[in-house]
Amino acid sequence: MSDLREPAPYDALLLLSFGGPEGPDDVVPFLANVTRGRGIPEERLKEVGKHYFLFGGVSPINGQNRALLDALREDFADHGLDLPVYWGNRNWAPYLTDTLREMAEAGHRRIAVLATSAYASYSGCRQYRENLAESLAVLEAEGLPVPRVDKLRHYFNHPGFVEPMVDGVLASLAGLPEDVRAGAHLAFTTHSIPTSAADVSGPPEAHGDGGAYVAEHLDVARVIVEAVRERTGVEYPWRLVYQSRSGAPHIPWLEPDICDHLELLHSDGVPAVVMAPIGFVSDHMEVLYDLDTEATAKAAELGLPVRRSATVGADPRFAAAVRDLVLERAAAEQGRDPERCALGALGASHDLCPAGCCPARAARPAAAGADSPYA
Repeated sequence: MSDLREPAPYDALLLLSFGGPEGPDDVVPFLANVTRGRGIPEERLKEVGKHYFLFGGVSPINGQNRALLDALREDFADHGLDLPVYWGNRNWAPYLTDTLREMAEAGHRRIAVLATSAYASYSGCRQYRENLAESLAVLEAEGLPVPRVDKLRHYFNHPGFVEPMVDGVLASLAGLPEDVRAGAHLAFTTHSIPTSAADVSGPPEAHGDGGAYVAEHLDVARVIVEAVRERTGVEYPWRLVYQSRSGAPHIPWLEPDICDHLELLHSDGVPAVVMAPIGFVSDHMEVLYDLDTEATAKAAELGLPVRRSATVGADPRFAAAVRDLVLERAAAEQGRDPERCALGALGASHDLCPAGCCPARAARPAAAGADSPYA
């Protein structure tokens, strides 16, 4: 990672995340924010929110972001990086617009943005960029100075993101009963998305069957499998599978679903499974419910031993990776050619999303890209 300490032209870092409810009374308003414009009635939102109510109406994502903020601030201070870190959410407090307003009023004019989504997709990248453009438009309408925002590149294959996941898989394998460990299967999970969205994820040259979204996950999975083989001497069988599907049943989404996959593995005589949620930065609700609750219950029903490996969360190596990404982008903006850390076959992702990258469902302005109205 870079030994540089100069973050210019950046004068702040914004941690941009999804947001989540922090009590029972927040669940329906939060889901109304998430589904804004779709006309979903309140009773349906209450039904959708049952996962949150099982956990007292509290999503762990905000607490996990607070832990990541602390880790980033500690890492920056320990390495002499003088860069304040702010936090804003798309769908719950602290709201993105409020945070950007606070940053503008504090005099910040060039902001690096870290989204808590590591891979290319509409919902994982461009939608965040659209939210940034919406918030900047509000600031402009209020007569405030509009800062320039630069979203940091996708970090799915950065060593500081991948290496903690390798350790998580190894720990999960070690936690399996010894008599089934050698025959275990690795199920790498990520959020399912419509196949139409997957096919056009990433820059236009990456479009095709599964697009960049599937290709990036497969590349990370291969890196982890190889690292596990080097550490254990065993090349475990594996597959990329999906979870957390939502939406109309007639629309094709990426498959197989993790629960269907567990049933298939059991019928094939696989003795144990490690579920590795490589598509998620932290153990938020979709991990807690879809894997720790639903998939684990399915495995128990089948009599199939399973373990779920940890996500990266606030691991110090991830905090160091964020520092590296900030300094790497700063060096590029200064006109230098920084070293870009990346594992696997795909190399480092682009700094600036090109036109046609993860195209919108409808024409909407998006910041931090080649087509940004706020260059």
